[in-house]
Amino acid sequence: MAKEITKFHALQLFTDTFTAETVHLTNEAQGMYIRLICFNWTKNAKPFTTESAYRICQCRLDECRDMVDLVLNEFFILSEDKNTWTHKRLTAEHEYLTAKYKDRSEAGRKGGLAKSENASSKIIAPIPIPKPIPNKQLLVAFEEFWSLLYYKKGSKKLAQQRYMKECRDLNPKDVAAQFNNYSTKIQDKQFCAQVSTWLNQRRFEDEDTNKPIEIKEPDVFYKGIKLKKTGEFGQEIEYTDGNGGKYQKHKWKTDAEVVKII
Repeated sequence: MAKEITKFHALQLFTDTFTAETVHLTNEAQGMYIRLICFNWTKNAKPFTTESAYRICQCRLDECRDMVDLVLNEFFILSEDKNTWTHKRLTAEHEYLTAKYKDRSEAGRKGGLAKSENASSKIIAPIPIPKPIPNKQLLVAFEEFWSLLYYKKGSKKLAQQRYMKECRDLNPKDVAAQFNNYSTKIQDKQFCAQVSTWLNQRRFEDEDTNKPIEIKEPDVFYKGIKLKKTGEFGQEIEYTDGNGGKYQKHKWKTDAEVVKII
């Protein structure tokens, strides 16, 4: 019985498709993508985890992991259980070659020629369809966003990739204003997040919504006189009436009455 071939050392690269799909990537992100597809091919296009991807790309910093996440989300398919990734093109190519060599092996076993029409011509190799080049209008929007920033920290190219992914339907002026509002509040700029990280974490959604909620304290009266809180001392809250009169109330007892200090 012929041995079934499941591992193939050569991977056909459609250069026009590859160039069209990766033209917007930085050199670093493109190198990570090549590493991942080569690794995946040597493992027979089987699913792999996110942690495996980090190890393959030798990630030690969060910025590197962010870039790997970007590549995975754009070019690979996440399983339904959210644990592993596969590559549609590699899976189809591996299935095609497996079927092709199995067919040849079967033809050889029957005494036929491996190159005969029955052995190979009925199997059609998968031809990938290149993805469109990034929307030019979105690139223009990013350039407007970038030009409006007061403090530009980190890679512009990586920031562009994150912007095109996370801010497709947003006004670049509004996003820039939110980043400027964030960055101007940080005195020591070494603690300011890189623009790409800020965008990737969608922190433009947090700048306005994550402010502490101010809870207005109820008005306090003493015999019809409205009092103003002046401080808390120990278990007591102290007030004044604006005319020199001082008052206090127990901090923890909700039914405690306001008492005038003589």
